[in-house]
Amino acid sequence: MPRHLIPLEPGVLIPLAIAGVWYAAGLSAITRRGLSVRTRQALLFAAGWLFLFVALASPLDAISDQLFSAHMVQHELLMIVAAPLLVLARPTAVLLSAFPGGTRRTVVRIACSPAVRRAWRTLGRPMHAWLVHGIVIWVWHAPVLFDAALENDAVHAVQHLCFLGSAMVFWWSLVYGQRRASRGMSILYLFTTAVHTGVLGALLSVSRHAWYAAYADRAAAWGLSPLADQQLAGLIMWIPASLAYLLAALLLFARWLRESEWSVERGERAALVAQSR
Repeated sequence: MPRHLIPLEPGVLIPLAIAGVWYAAGLSAITRRGLSVRTRQALLFAAGWLFLFVALASPLDAISDQLFSAHMVQHELLMIVAAPLLVLARPTAVLLSAFPGGTRRTVVRIACSPAVRRAWRTLGRPMHAWLVHGIVIWVWHAPVLFDAALENDAVHAVQHLCFLGSAMVFWWSLVYGQRRASRGMSILYLFTTAVHTGVLGALLSVSRHAWYAAYADRAAAWGLSPLADQQLAGLIMWIPASLAYLLAALLLFARWLRESEWSVERGERAALVAQSR
């Protein structure tokens, strides 16, 4: 593997290492207290962390500086793979357990303060999370911002944080922020996300000119013209990424049906018990 394809960026590797060690320390602290964490949750966190590593600290990151299509794969890994895995892992309790008792209580007190709770309730509403995530995706694909991210490491880091952070809030709002009676709206938010990201992907694919000047002289080294590279990136966003949102909508719909069936069954059992008395 060429040396230039092996990313050694402390600004990426150090936060990833800290996150992994922090979670491991939390698991150890919980075990010492005689408690446990579900294996499924620990595996989900490990998988989410691994996909973060693949997206940000593997050769994919170096290739993404040369190919827009690779950059698109990187962003989709952050938003539709790593983000939902980390949300489903529910790592908050484990991460808090890594702190000493006094520090942990202080962090919990700050997190539960009225101002923080109001801000989270506002941002964590599914409609708000859906809107913010959609705006983040469209705004960062504006040529002036995307080119700036390619030319400036700090801007690039902010771009990745925006994609990952907004995606995590979006997935959290759909999985945990909705009451059972509102599951249908979650399905709608996933469907519309598939639609608007598909539209952006289609625009990239059918465009007759390359949008991003920073890639103009980079794709040739890989045997692609800038326009062909952009069309491939658009297809990645248009088809597999949109299908991922639709698959998530189907899974949520199946969960909604199961919960409805359980609710009906509980109601029928309660009615039979009442009649037998």
